Parts: sequence; C-alpha cells; structure tokens
Amino acid sequence: MDKLLIEGGSRLQGTVQISGAKNSAVALIPATILADSPVTIDQLPNISDVRILCKLLREIGGTVSFEEHTFVVDPRNMVDMPLPNGSVKRLRASYYLMGAMLGRFHKAVIGLPGGCNLGPRPIDQHIKGFEALGAKVTNERGAIYLRANSLHGARIYLDVVSVGATINIMLAAVKAEGQTIIENAAKEPEIIDVATLLTSMGAKIKGAGTDVIRIEGVHELHGCRHMIIPDRIEAGTFMVAGAAVSDNLLIDNVIPQHVEPLTAKLREIGADVQVGEDQVFVSRSRMPLKSADVKTLVYPGFPTDLQQPLTSLLTQAEGTSIITDTIYGARFKHIDELRRMGADVKVEGRSAILSGPTPLEGAKVRATDLRAGASLIIAGLMARGITEIVGVEHIDRGYDHIMEKLQGVGANIWREPMRDEEARESLKEQE
Repeated sequence: MDKLLIEGGSRLQGTVQISGAKNSAVALIPATILADSPVTIDQLPNISDVRILCKLLREIGGTVSFEEHTFVVDPRNMVDMPLPNGSVKRLRASYYLMGAMLGRFHKAVIGLPGGCNLGPRPIDQHIKGFEALGAKVTNERGAIYLRANSLHGARIYLDVVSVGATINIMLAAVKAEGQTIIENAAKEPEIIDVATLLTSMGAKIKGAGTDVIRIEGVHELHGCRHMIIPDRIEAGTFMVAGAAVSDNLLIDNVIPQHVEPLTAKLREIGADVQVGEDQVFVSRSRMPLKSADVKTLVYPGFPTDLQQPLTSLLTQAEGTSIITDTIYGARFKHIDELRRMGADVKVEGRSAILSGPTPLEGAKVRATDLRAGASLIIAGLMARGITEIVGVEHIDRGYDHIMEKLQGVGANIWREPMRDEEARESLKEQE
C-alpha cells in the first residue's frame, strides 16, 4: 500500500495531456461483450477500474490485450459465467455487465456494485428497464440474477435521470426484437460515446445525447475500432489545480463544451481561463479569488464529480461559498480532511458552507473516495508544508498517472510505501 506526499508551494507551469474518459471506459468495455468479432478501443486510460474489467472479460472467456492505452478483445468464446463475487465487487460500474450479458446471453449473475462509498446508488431504474425488455430479475444472496427467454423492445420512462440506467438499457436493447424507446434519458457525453461504439458495431440508435433515445433491435453486432472521448472530469480536476496554483497551465486533449459549467464557475471565482479548439489554458489570477455558490446537476449542469476538487479551491476565496450536491448527498467525506488542513467549512444537509480565505497546512489525510482524493491533492498543492494522503487506491481507480502528470508541470509530489503499522491502521479505519 502506498501513500502520496505533496510539498505545497510549487507553481504549476506547462502542458498536461488528458487521458480517455474513465466514465466511458467502464461502459465501453462491457459493451464489447455484444460483438461477434474483435473490438479495438484506442486511448483507454490505464486505471485500476479498466484493469479489473479486462480481468473480468478474461474470466468469462474473452481474449483481451491492453497495451499502450489500446484495448483489444475477441469476445467470440465468451460464456455466460456467473460473476457474483471477486473482482466484480470492487467495481462501482460493475452493473454494466448486467445489460451487456443480458443482451448477448439472455441471462446474467452479477454481484452488486462496489467501488467508492458515496451513499446508496440504487439500481431500481436499471431493473425496471430490464423487466420492460422481458427479463425476470431477482436479488439472491447479494447478487442480481437476470433471466429472459427472449428480449423485446419496449417504451421505458426513467423516473430519475440516470446515466447508468440509460447505458444499461441501451446495452440490453440493441439486440432485442423491435423498437425500444428510452424517455427521460440522461444526456452525458459518455452516453454518446457508448452509442457511437454500438453504432460502429452495427446497432441502430438515434437520439443519444437527447432525452429520448430510440433503438431498433438488430440480430448481430460485429467488431470495430473506436476512439474514446477525453476525460472531462480529469480535465476539470487539472483546471481547478491550474486556478489554484498555476502561472500558466495548458490542458490538452479536451472537448471544451464538456467542461463549460466549470469554465464559467472558475471565471466567476476569478481565475483566468482561455478556451481553444481542443485545449484549455488556466492560470491563477493575481486578484483575490471571489466566493461562489455551486449546485451540482445532471449534465449539462455542474458535475457532481467536480464538486470535491472545487471545494478545495473555494477555501481560498474571500467570503462565504455554498456547495450543494443534489446528486450524491453523502459526497462530503473530504470535508473532515480539509478541516484537518485548516479549512473553515461545515456541512449542513446536502450543502457544504465555506468561509475564506483560510491558509491550509500540510497534514495526514485520507482519500475516502476517488474525487475526495483529487480534492486533497489540490489542497496539498496549496498548503504550506507536506501533505500525506492515504487511500491512494481510490485515486488510482480513476486518474491515469496523476502523480507523474503533476510532476511534469512542476508539482513536488511523490509516492512512498506505507510502513506496516500505517498499513494496518489504514485497513482498520476502512473496515
């Protein structure tokens, strides 16, 4: 087990290359199960969630290679092997295996999702969609069992806008008989990315990126080559870091439209943000940062995944800032850690209330989830002294070589193995 150490005070300068989107990758990889010949996906991020999915596809009989960010899978020999335990439990997005295996084999057994603990992530909308398509769904001993004699098109209205349910229903419906219509669908860029892959495989999908998606079922899907979109959350994390401690940070391989809510908020706070065709330039303004109120919303609103990194920046803004998370009410575990570093912040219900600016001091802190880890890295870059972050495995789930990327633009950041007693204490605290 490693810990991450950051000596604050360095100014960031240079260019950061953004990797492929983690939230796309965890859906694109299961989607390849539906093909009857090899699929290649380029620019996949080298993160632990991707490596776990590669392992799971091998477990069910796929031939998989993942080298130099290129993923190749031959799914022809895959079988409908149950996956109730093991690696599947470590993935928050393991539920995409349900839709993909149901679509191909008409049955699946998948352990309930793991990953970051952000409070309940109900899958009732997923189940509602699967049942509408003709599947029988039961929960037995902590695993979801899906069985269907055949799948048929249906009209499905999602009671809650859900990225996971939208993608999962797409995966199950592309080979179903007849037409499926998903209403109140999520509009995130990752949904368009998955629909693009499926269309390249021979699926007939219209309306991805709008709130109504229409799918005409086809009998078979073939292999293809697909380039994943850039990771808007990684890009946003580096934009926040640039607004916090950079003289001039160029973030390359970005789709600017995907980060518009953050761009607008950083400008409101007082950072200098310039947008190019596929790049964003960010620097810390010489003027004091201004407080701001932020409310997370489904796309195209402000993303919940950037709420935590932005919280760290707002500790340095003058006045009172309020951040409200309407997506995950439990996404405030980073607040106690920021308090250890000197932040003046309290949580009331679904909101964090910050008073600033407050100088941050290096401290020993814990990343309780992926984006909390990003928040603490940004706080460490701004703090005086050395910040020591444990729980690095959460950060590794979603950021491709974040330490090396930060080192490349001037951050004083490094890893050290945890001592035996530190590792034991860390495991005890996680239990």
